[in-house]
Amino acid sequence: MNTNQTGTPKELKLPMIPLRGTVIFPETVVHFDAGREKSVQAMNTALEGDSRLFVVTQKSAMKDEPGIQDVYMVGTIVRIKQVVRLPDGVFRLLVSGESRAVIVGIFDAGNMQYAQVCKVEERNTERTNEALALMRFAKKQFDKLAQARKDVSPEIKQAVSGANLPGELSDILATNILSDIHDMQKALESADAMQRLNMIVDFMVRELDVIQLEAKLQRRAHERIERNNREYYLREQMHVIEDELGETDDDIAGYEKQLAESKISGEARQRTEKELKRLARMGTNTPESNVIQSYVEYMLELPWGKYDSEEINIKRARSVLEADHYALEDVKKRIIEYLAVRSIKKDSKGPILCLLGAPGVGKTSIARSVARALKRSFCQVSLGGVHDEAEIRGHRRTYIGAMPGRIISAIKQAGTMNPVFLFDEIDKMASDLRGDPAAAMLEVLDPEQNKGYRDHYLEAPFDLSGVLFITTANNRDQIPRPLLDRMEIIEVPSYTLEEKVQIAKRHLWKKQLSENGLESKMLKITDSAIREVIDGYTRESGVRTLERKLGTICRKAVVSMLDLPEDERKPVIVKPANVPSYLGAVRFTHAQVAKEPEAGVINGLAWTSVGGEVMPIEVSVLPGSGNVELTGSLGDVMKESAKIALSYVRSRMGEYGFDEDFRKKHDIHVHIPEGATPKDGPSAGIAMACAMFSAITGFKARQDVAMTGEISLRGKALAIGGLKEKLLAAHRAHIKLALIPEENKKDLEEIPEEILKELTVQTIQTADEAIRLVMSEKKGNVVKVVV
Repeated sequence: MNTNQTGTPKELKLPMIPLRGTVIFPETVVHFDAGREKSVQAMNTALEGDSRLFVVTQKSAMKDEPGIQDVYMVGTIVRIKQVVRLPDGVFRLLVSGESRAVIVGIFDAGNMQYAQVCKVEERNTERTNEALALMRFAKKQFDKLAQARKDVSPEIKQAVSGANLPGELSDILATNILSDIHDMQKALESADAMQRLNMIVDFMVRELDVIQLEAKLQRRAHERIERNNREYYLREQMHVIEDELGETDDDIAGYEKQLAESKISGEARQRTEKELKRLARMGTNTPESNVIQSYVEYMLELPWGKYDSEEINIKRARSVLEADHYALEDVKKRIIEYLAVRSIKKDSKGPILCLLGAPGVGKTSIARSVARALKRSFCQVSLGGVHDEAEIRGHRRTYIGAMPGRIISAIKQAGTMNPVFLFDEIDKMASDLRGDPAAAMLEVLDPEQNKGYRDHYLEAPFDLSGVLFITTANNRDQIPRPLLDRMEIIEVPSYTLEEKVQIAKRHLWKKQLSENGLESKMLKITDSAIREVIDGYTRESGVRTLERKLGTICRKAVVSMLDLPEDERKPVIVKPANVPSYLGAVRFTHAQVAKEPEAGVINGLAWTSVGGEVMPIEVSVLPGSGNVELTGSLGDVMKESAKIALSYVRSRMGEYGFDEDFRKKHDIHVHIPEGATPKDGPSAGIAMACAMFSAITGFKARQDVAMTGEISLRGKALAIGGLKEKLLAAHRAHIKLALIPEENKKDLEEIPEEILKELTVQTIQTADEAIRLVMSEKKGNVVKVVV
């Protein structure tokens, strides 16, 4: 900085003009416009004196009256060389930059601003060897940049060439090369000439790289445009030549020939012809032509008027269903009835079949068997997780990447207008802001509407009346009600143990042997081993896990065979004893019932998604204040059922000498084991009433008895669901007597005879009957119970 004789910096008081969008450097001559009142007054004040001004750049160009916080702290002292008044009243000043200066303070004086500043003393301004080398390199980079930009005037080139000092050269380059205000201000604030020149050299090197990259990209763009223009010109010439010769485009001619031979009719034909004419007019080189061409091709590829055999042979259908599926007699009967009606009444608009059952019970394979029995194509659409209506109805062609919905796509893939069409997992559809796919399914599954089904992509009616629709679901409650009304539910029950054994022997074992490259004589499995696999390694209503376990046995058998020399390999027979060597330790153990009578414990029967289970219900009576504790992860309905059971038991306690004080002085704890498993439903009411009665009175309950049934406040036994699965669980647990509500007697027709031969099933109307049948003795002494 400049200093006075005492060594302190010398301060100057100069009129100040804030600059917007530009930075002025020392050693440069530039012009700028002054139009604000304070700026004009500062100019006049400077002209009245020594013509010197202090100019500094504003941080924001939007500020009309900037203060000290609105401007940078470093500016330039300039001298006015020339002033020109423009027609709009603005003054254009030609100034020469003299030196850098830092602001000490800013103050207003009437209608102008003064700045108290200190000059900044520059460093490293000498012409050292390093400075000369850097200046020479900077000038070379400037020459390259000027040649690339082609907008640098000869005067600027001469000024750069004539600069002899690093500070002077850096300021001239900064004025004419830098374009960003922040970069320019950074260069102005640098008092070190060499550092400033290095910074500008770095900028020029980067700028040259960017210019080269821009030139490369521009060259590519020009090449692409020229290529497209050339192709367009050649195509247009080709079209003119074809028109002169009377020839047409091969693709267009091919489409027209396909359309003439196609059985497409009505509105669909009219729309296809219209789009084909549009395509012929615009050619095939525009983006829109690709969309039209895809639409025309899709319309022509659909199986218009193509049908598989309409003949329905009931004998063949029955034999195919019998060969493909063991058991499921009721399901097969209902399908045969459905097909019989279709065979007589060709235009039958019967209900859509919905196969309802647990996972793995054969719903999908039944649909495939129906297709095979009818000699029709089979197509399948999984609806699990579908939450966009466009996946069913398709996208309108105005969208980029539009495509037909899943239904039309599956019909096209099947290649026929009357395939067997399976909607799998129809209960798993969801909905969100993109629409409700269940609503779109209403038209598809309604026989009165699907003759003119409209996909958004086709924009023309498509006849689905010949399609045999079949749906599958796991949970009836999750199927939307309007859809449920359009379908006939066929329940596919769970398999019994013996049914699973037969399915494994007839189908699964042979399939796994084939898939693993084994012959039946090389690896065999006994019926008892299959039962061991089912009981100890699977817990399901169907047979999917069973098939995987049989596959595991086959793979491990192959490994053990290959470990032996070929001449030592012998046929292997899998028996129950060596099943763990293939599958590891037993994974599942079914609830073990006690052999001796026990107080406060009753065996209930529960239904789960993987079959039935015996569910012990435990009740303890403890000293307390009349509280009831319910544990075991019970749902709200089950808790209410427990309260009803307790109210019923309390109403009977007077007959056994228990007064109201007993309830007030004791707590009752009801627990159902496997607390991590959620449980809910009313069907354990009768069992909980018997368990409470046993715990309070001390009567021991037989453990070879299991029961199910909802209870009312009057002690009535009400009907329940899932009876078949519950009785199968009782049979599996070696229960001797099963108690069920009288209203469920009709459901016993579904129970296999082999189960009823080994399990006694007795119907009850009230909880009193259940108590009489299950209670055997009290505290070891035989007591006759009369209720």
